[in-house]
Amino acid sequence: MKVLVLDGVSEKAVAILRENGIEADVSPTLPLDELIAKIPEYEGMIVRSQTKVTAEVINAGEKLKVIGRAGVGVDNVDVDAATKRGVIVMNAPDGNTISTAEHTVAMIMALSRNIPQAHAALKEGRWDRKKYTGVEVNGKVLGIIGLGRIGAEVAKRMMVMGMTVLALDPFMTEEKAERMGIRLVSLEELLAEADYITVHTPLTPETKGILNAETLRQTKKGVRIINCARGGIVDEEALADAIEAGHVAGAALDVYTTEPPTNPRLISLPQVVTTPHLGASTQEAQVNVAVDVAVEMSKALKGESFKNALNIPSVRPEVLKVLQPYFSLAEKLGVFLTQLADGRMSKVEIEFSGEIANYDVSPLTTLIIKGILRPALNGEVNMVNAPVLAKQRGLKISERKEVSNADYANKLKVRTVTAQGEIVIAGTLLRQNDERVVEINGYHFDVVPHGNILIAPHTDRPGIIGQVGSLLGEAGINIAFMQVGRKEVGGSAIMALTVDGPVPQDVLEKIKKVDGVEDARQVRL
Repeated sequence: MKVLVLDGVSEKAVAILRENGIEADVSPTLPLDELIAKIPEYEGMIVRSQTKVTAEVINAGEKLKVIGRAGVGVDNVDVDAATKRGVIVMNAPDGNTISTAEHTVAMIMALSRNIPQAHAALKEGRWDRKKYTGVEVNGKVLGIIGLGRIGAEVAKRMMVMGMTVLALDPFMTEEKAERMGIRLVSLEELLAEADYITVHTPLTPETKGILNAETLRQTKKGVRIINCARGGIVDEEALADAIEAGHVAGAALDVYTTEPPTNPRLISLPQVVTTPHLGASTQEAQVNVAVDVAVEMSKALKGESFKNALNIPSVRPEVLKVLQPYFSLAEKLGVFLTQLADGRMSKVEIEFSGEIANYDVSPLTTLIIKGILRPALNGEVNMVNAPVLAKQRGLKISERKEVSNADYANKLKVRTVTAQGEIVIAGTLLRQNDERVVEINGYHFDVVPHGNILIAPHTDRPGIIGQVGSLLGEAGINIAFMQVGRKEVGGSAIMALTVDGPVPQDVLEKIKKVDGVEDARQVRL
């Protein structure tokens, strides 16, 4: 077997491949046409961020079995194209955790003590001690948005330096956070109390612009903002406005909406400390991610069990044949559940009933967990790390099987409990591959889990559905499909409307005000 190693990946990775009997060819980053011409002879390839592994490259790889990204992000790999070709895509999600956490700590300290500005002044021959008087972090409050691997490491280090840590993370339990010495809070509480705010989440629709003009206005005067996660989480124009207005004391940025930045306004402000995306740029991190991906690629090519696969589960072929039709449904049920639930989840109960209960359904459990975490963690969560990420957040997962099922040949039911109550959702397949959501909170449906679905609990009486439809019509939103679940005439009911496009928040608010409507929320699948 042969592996093509590109982009200056560490020689230690090459050595590991060769130790496992795999021929490793080392090459610099290749132009697209040369890579397409070269890739047909290889079973595997390892890249960093420079090489773009496009669908064209993947389709040219006639023998290609595994693509390894020596790093976390896989933006330069067409994962969908690889999946369609049956090519495993793996990354190294843990190798740069310490590197990025340490860089965040360095940015906090540099921002607090004006180190880059004072350094530059002294280099220019100016001795400005008073101008660069800083502040201590001891006794200050650090707000962390996203308490995953990196956020937790930052918290650990800054608590040693005397900071009180607050955190916002929808999947971290109170019990787990308390053991870490961290208080979980809402976004509003974090904004109001934190002297420093650092973000450690992936860029998702939920986290994009989470620090914007409105939320920055809710922060303490003199707050300091740090972003070593992803560009776009902080609204750069709004941050520049807040700094120029004197509300935000300063910012430390390692990532940007456009890289390299094309608008110099924010980074040219004297209160802003900047670095060119150096979070993972340590000698140790570059070696760690290369070694991690080489070890797992070697296992995959030799037919052994491996981890960090982004697009396939590790399942025996005979079990995979039975479970695979349910993979997409399982993940969608998790995504659906998360978007219906209010408050922090403390536990998730999963029930498998029917013929499927005769098999090891752990891959389906993992996919449900992945779906639950995906809206918040996006690309950080995969088939391998989903259970670990859930455990890190103290989320309790239980699994139950029931071979008999009076309603369907097979059914997947997921239940969660939050401070606001219980949410239950169930799904099945019709005719082997036709996905359906068949239950929401005890109400029966026949809903295709696809696109944008509006869920509205309401009182079962004439006129309510019509008013909701009129509001959607006025907003130019077409209803493609409608189902209503109820238990008794005149009692409580739930309408599920599949619509042709996203429902704006202001329209949702109008629907909530309809007399008899208890709530309205959008599920995006």
